[in-house]
Amino acid sequence: MSHRKTFFSIVATAALLVASQAHAQQPAQQAGRTNEKPQQAAPVQQAATKPAPAKRPTGSSDAMFKKVTDTLLTQFWSWHPNWATTVGFHRFDEHLDLPNANRFSGKLINYRNWLKTVDAFGKKDLSPSARMDYEIFRNQLRYMIWRLDTFKSYTWNPAEYNLGEVFELTLANPNRSLRDKMSNVSSRLTKINQYYMAAQENMDKPTREHLDLAIMQLNGSLTVFEKTIPDSLAKLRDDKLTKDITAQLGGATQAIQRFVKFLEDYKKNAKAEYRDYRLTKDQYNKKFNYEIQSRYTAQEIYNRAQSRKKELHDEMQRLTTKLWPKYFANETQPSGLAGVKKMIDKLSEQHANRDSFLEAVQSQIPELEKFVKEKDLLSLDPTKPLVVRQTPAYMEGSGAGASINDPGPYNSNGKTYYNVSLLTNYTPEQAESYLREYNDYILQILNIHEAVPGHYTQLVYANQSPSAIKSVFGNGAMVEGWAVYTERMMLEEGYKATDEMWLMYNKWHLRSVINTILDYSVHNLNMTEAAAKKLMVDEGFQQQAEADNKWKRATISQVQLTSYFTGYTEIYDLRDELKKQQGEKFNLKAFHEKFLSYGSAPVKFIRETMLGDLQ
Repeated sequence: MSHRKTFFSIVATAALLVASQAHAQQPAQQAGRTNEKPQQAAPVQQAATKPAPAKRPTGSSDAMFKKVTDTLLTQFWSWHPNWATTVGFHRFDEHLDLPNANRFSGKLINYRNWLKTVDAFGKKDLSPSARMDYEIFRNQLRYMIWRLDTFKSYTWNPAEYNLGEVFELTLANPNRSLRDKMSNVSSRLTKINQYYMAAQENMDKPTREHLDLAIMQLNGSLTVFEKTIPDSLAKLRDDKLTKDITAQLGGATQAIQRFVKFLEDYKKNAKAEYRDYRLTKDQYNKKFNYEIQSRYTAQEIYNRAQSRKKELHDEMQRLTTKLWPKYFANETQPSGLAGVKKMIDKLSEQHANRDSFLEAVQSQIPELEKFVKEKDLLSLDPTKPLVVRQTPAYMEGSGAGASINDPGPYNSNGKTYYNVSLLTNYTPEQAESYLREYNDYILQILNIHEAVPGHYTQLVYANQSPSAIKSVFGNGAMVEGWAVYTERMMLEEGYKATDEMWLMYNKWHLRSVINTILDYSVHNLNMTEAAAKKLMVDEGFQQQAEADNKWKRATISQVQLTSYFTGYTEIYDLRDELKKQQGEKFNLKAFHEKFLSYGSAPVKFIRETMLGDLQ
């Protein structure tokens, strides 16, 4: 595609200036060989800390915007090599992002410079898709400035300093030889001691909850350095590199263990000071706006969740009355929610064995794929592998029993992992509680959510999008909202849509609704643990093990729990709007594929575009 040279010179010069600044400002630890040579801008003199704003170009084109943002993204990853590895961008795999004051200062300068470069574009001159990228990138940069300059979780959340996944994914790079990957591992290992010394220096009154999580996950991460890396090392045919890495691994594990001991000693100190895990209302609202990017406020979503909870309770009572003679023919149905709870408890008796839970998950995936194909709900890509596995030790402890790790847009042909927590360390009572929660009905809905056509399917579409920005800075509410949306959509289309399944679906859907009520109430209304668990158990019909895990999530995360119901609400609102406008012309598969074609963009931007296309 051809471009006007005058326009290119204005915009590209601004981007290349920022790129060269980023390269010049990198501390010494970033220097050195890389397996792939990054694109280099022509050398220019480093700019002052507060450069003049970039000139606003006129007649902006998508191609020029993409060229500039691609340049900025490359520089972004050079300053975030750990994060880059996790999204499949392996160009900087030999570097380790040290969490020290020098790096933080350099990042803030770059975030502000990059923001000025993006702002130089005229949003109205971009296509709807490019306009989404513009809004997403701007929001991401503003969010990171706020996190680094104001939120400062690096001072109170030691769980942020977990390198297990970074090293595991360095080894998982499918496009490098084993020797190159081990060379990158070696280079990163040399920086681990500095990394954890900086992490320790950063700690300032951590929360008790994040301290406990960090100790658990950091101990779990040791398996990567004591088993995963040595297993790969055993296959390496390079005596010198093998000797170097063997020595480095000892130092790396000691650095992690020293940091863990520092955290454990802090915990033992009776005079140690902690901060509250709850955010202030201002912090919460800002974080909600940055992360969720909804057309609704946090308060509005909370209010809608309260209304939805009542609707679900009414529907569940109706279904319970219908099912009662089938299961309790000789008993009088208790009134209100007590009867619902008794019916759910009865249906929950049907569940997998604790020793074959992983296999039960695996066995359902082909059945879901078959239904989606037969009903023609979406086009599935059989070439993109999904691997169901036990959740790695370094990821345990967050309170989430299942999760998805996708390979990212830079490695779209890589494996997607469906992580399932096993019940190895559960007591018989805890295991039974967990299995009753994830009974034979709920487990199918969980697999819709996590795998097909939920997260796994959506992320395959997102990674095929030509926009890296929408993928790597994907909107959590859209991602989670899509997964929640597909749960109901599959039953609407007839997937095992018995009265029993609908009742249990409503119980499951209550979790998304109560997640929002819980998260908002904990951080804005000072909800206590006892009140939270009463809400989950008595009004959400959750097992005690699930309520315990969800309380933990509410104390170690903020806002994320609202993403499920917020995204679901916006997607269903959009589908209803389109149905009204299109009438008989509305096609469900076309809606799904058009919606997913925008990548993981905020639903409010997808809505504007899809409704605009009809006008």
